[in-house]
Amino acid sequence: PPAREIPRAPRHKHRATGGRRNIHQKKRKFEMGRPSALCKLGAKRVRPVRCRGGNMKYRGLRIDAGNFAWGSENCTKKVRVLDVVYNSTSNEFVRTKTLTKNSIVQIDAQPYLQWYMKKYGVDLRKKAKKGAKVAADAKEEVEEKKSRHVIFKLKAREAKQKMDPAVEEQFQSGRLLASIASRPGQSGRCDGYVLEGEELTFYKKKLEKKKKA
Repeated sequence: PPAREIPRAPRHKHRATGGRRNIHQKKRKFEMGRPSALCKLGAKRVRPVRCRGGNMKYRGLRIDAGNFAWGSENCTKKVRVLDVVYNSTSNEFVRTKTLTKNSIVQIDAQPYLQWYMKKYGVDLRKKAKKGAKVAADAKEEVEEKKSRHVIFKLKAREAKQKMDPAVEEQFQSGRLLASIASRPGQSGRCDGYVLEGEELTFYKKKLEKKKKA
């Protein structure tokens, strides 16, 4: 429908007493509303919208990637959004793969794995999969290619390093749970952060509950 047909004015509403209002003026441009974007998961499609005051909004209609921050490691990477798994507003948004602010999505873990390998010299997939022996072998392989100074630097970093076991576990599947912090329908971007700690525990419980139901 044309945008002018969505009014935000209260003239069409009843009075607090329940009586009808007499409409004494027409719709005004400044009271205009627009249809919701309902941004879906898919190949990027963004449309510019001119707004009041000459400002621009970028209406995300389809988005498949964004910048996601791994807070505890102070690392942000551009990654693919793979799936929508939870939305507190409605399960319909999960079924239709609609991206909104605070949607819980699965993102590709590969860029973070590569970054972690480079910074700490540890392959997170091997580390938890096949135990210490494989991790040691991997280290030896890495050590062959690196200078003594770099090896000691990586070891020192790793010694101080602590990671949330729940996050480490997710690296096995190659997918991380993340929350969208931007508003795709307004900014045309799908940015967010990797879930960790209590927040991750909270949403994992929600997802398990949904599976059982």
